Amino acid sequence: MSLTARVSGMRVRLRLTLLYSVLFLLSGAVLLAITYLLVTHSGSSVGMSTFNSSPGGEQSISNIILGDGVPTDAPLTDTERLLVEAAQQQAIQQQADFGHELLVNSGIALGIMLLISAALGWLVAGRVLRPLRTMTDTIQLISARNVHERLEFTGPGDELKALADTVDGLLGRLESALDSHRRFVANAAHELRTPLTLEHALLEEAVIDPDATVESYRARFEDLVVVSEQQAQLLESLLVLATSERGLDRRERVELAEHADSVLRAAEPRAGKQDTSMVDRVHPAHVTGDPVLVERLLANLVDNALSYNVPAGWVEVTTGTTRTGSFLAVANSGPPVPPEMVDRLLNPFPRLARTADDGHHGLGLSIVQAIAVAHSADLSVRARPEGGLEIRVDFPPEKSPAIAG
Repeated sequence: MSLTARVSGMRVRLRLTLLYSVLFLLSGAVLLAITYLLVTHSGSSVGMSTFNSSPGGEQSISNIILGDGVPTDAPLTDTERLLVEAAQQQAIQQQADFGHELLVNSGIALGIMLLISAALGWLVAGRVLRPLRTMTDTIQLISARNVHERLEFTGPGDELKALADTVDGLLGRLESALDSHRRFVANAAHELRTPLTLEHALLEEAVIDPDATVESYRARFEDLVVVSEQQAQLLESLLVLATSERGLDRRERVELAEHADSVLRAAEPRAGKQDTSMVDRVHPAHVTGDPVLVERLLANLVDNALSYNVPAGWVEVTTGTTRTGSFLAVANSGPPVPPEMVDRLLNPFPRLARTADDGHHGLGLSIVQAIAVAHSADLSVRARPEGGLEIRVDFPPEKSPAIAG
C-alpha cells in the first residue's frame, strides 16, 4: 500500500473518530443538561411546595428547629422567624451546592467517557475501514498483466460486499476489453502484413527481373495500385471503427428511407453484375444520430449481403417504424451460416470464407455493431434456415436533435 493511500486512509479513520467523539460529546452534554435541570428543578419544587402547601409550614419548621415544646398554634417570635428564614436559605444553598457538585462530577465523568469513546471510535473506525484497505491493496496490485485477478470479497451482503462485487464486475469488463483489444491489434497487424508482403514481392520481382519491359512494369504497377487500394480501404475501415466506438460527435434528424435509397442506387451496378435482385421495402423512418455513420451502417450491411450471397440471389432492405422506434433490416440469400458463427461475425476480422484477395477485411459487421452501439440501437443477427442472414437494427425513439460542436 502506497504512502499516499495509507495517509488518506488514516485521514478517513481520524475523521470517523472525530465524528464519533463529537456525536458522543453532544449526546452526553444534552443528557447532562437534562439531568441537571430535572434534579435541580424537582428538588427546589419539592422543598418549596412542601413548605408552602403544608398547614402551618413555618410552625413545622420551627418545631424542627426549636423542638416539640413549642405549641404548633403559637405565633412565631422574631427570633424564631429569623431562624426559619436562615434554615430556608441554608436549604436553598445546599440545593445549589448539590447541583454544582452534580454538574462538576458529571462533567468530569463526561470528559473521561469522551476519551474512552475516542479510543473506541478509533478502533471501530479501523475495523470498519479494514475491508476497504484490503480492497485498495488488492486493486493497486492489479495491472494489465494480472487483470484476471478479482477481489473475491467474502462477507455479509452489505454495502462493502456490493462495492467489491461492482469492482469485480468492472475488472471483468476491463479484462474482456483488453483481450478484445489484443485480438484486434493482432488481427490488424496480420491483415496489414499480407498486402505489405505482396507489395514487397511485386517490387522485388520488378527489380530482379533482367528482362523487365515497360509492359511488365505497368502490369506490376497496376497490381500495386490494387494492393494500395485494399490497404486504404482497410485503414479507412479501422478509422471508422475507432470513430464509431468513441461515440457520436453530432446528433441530428436522419431519414432512414433517404439513405437506404441512396445506398441501393449505388449498389445496383454491382448487383447487376452478380445477377442479384434488390428488393426495396423502404418506408419513412426517422432517427436521431450522425447521418454519415448511419449511411455507413446501411452501406456495410448491403455490401455484406452482396458479398456473401449465391448466384441469382437476392438482397432485401426494409425500413419502417414500430411503437418502440424506427428500424432497418437487411436480409439476403446465401450459403448456410452455422449458428455458432453468428456471434463471431460481429467481431473484427472474422469472415465465413477468408481469402487474401476478396477485398474484404472482416470489419463490416463489427463497424455496424459499433455504429449501432453509438446510437443506442439494438443489433440482432439471425441465420436464415434457407441460407444467408437477417440483420435488424432497432433505433430508440427519436429525440430532439442536439448538434454537438
